[in-house]
Amino acid sequence: MNKNRMNLRLFDNDAQLIDRTGAESLIPVQESNEIIQGVVSQSAVLTRGKKLANMTSKQYKMPVLDMLPIAYFVNGDTGQKQTTKQAWDKKFITAEEIAVIVPVPEAVLDDSDYDIWGEVKPRIVEAFGQKIDGAILFGADKPSTWRDDVVATATKASAVVTLGEEDSIYDKIMGEEGVISKVEASGFFVNGHMADISMRAKLRGLKDTTGQPIFKSDMQSGTNYYLDGSPMNFPNNGAFDKSKALMISGDFSQLVYAIRQDITFKLFTEGVVQNTDGSIAYNLMQNDMVALRAVMRLGWEIPNPINALQKDKNKRCPFAIMKTGA
Repeated sequence: MNKNRMNLRLFDNDAQLIDRTGAESLIPVQESNEIIQGVVSQSAVLTRGKKLANMTSKQYKMPVLDMLPIAYFVNGDTGQKQTTKQAWDKKFITAEEIAVIVPVPEAVLDDSDYDIWGEVKPRIVEAFGQKIDGAILFGADKPSTWRDDVVATATKASAVVTLGEEDSIYDKIMGEEGVISKVEASGFFVNGHMADISMRAKLRGLKDTTGQPIFKSDMQSGTNYYLDGSPMNFPNNGAFDKSKALMISGDFSQLVYAIRQDITFKLFTEGVVQNTDGSIAYNLMQNDMVALRAVMRLGWEIPNPINALQKDKNKRCPFAIMKTGA
């Protein structure tokens, strides 16, 4: 027998192998390189409102018609003609800053298979849009220099319709005392609506006297949300507060805004990031970090000029709201 021959040992009941469980920590998990993102929601207010020329300083002075001329009949051939006048008020748009800083360790950027900044920037834009919509529509965290929000302005002008559980949505929107008529009573015509996303189901469920849906002609095509010829927006960036209003209707050409500085991004590799109490949260150089800073400055106003139908500026409002009952 060959002394160099290898002796083979046979395993009967306890044969073993390296299986997937034992090598699990060594097997890389394949992940998709594509991060599926939802639609990045921009600001519904800036989309619907009227953009003015960019501001060249912190304040923008806007003349607004405040007094209308009056004409008179002349009595007889020698009657005296009377005089009249026209006047303008001044309204100011004050630009305020929205900003955020996103710090990231350099090691995270180096080890990532994704374009982190490419993923972060659209979300920052979405966050800016949410902040703008919340402040302008509902006064959420609004700067002290900004005017009353749209809902507060409509409430002060009594341009509010309350929707009870037994009320007809159709009448509350389209009827004589509906939100559209509230705007028309102030001398403006509605050209758009913004509503909480729950209003989509309420409108889809509207039926005529024969039981046929008002907003849908069939079950295959999408629903076109228009009220009295005016389009509807359903902001889905989280800014719409349905506890304050289910729907805002109005003349959105009367919601004007001006941009002092569009969104700009700047990357920092040195500097410190402080907490609100003044303590240092991060020292970028010492912690081997970078920080992306995003900044935007803008302001807005509701001109609300005088018109022949409603001369009292306290009762005149180009917007009306529908809210739920108590």
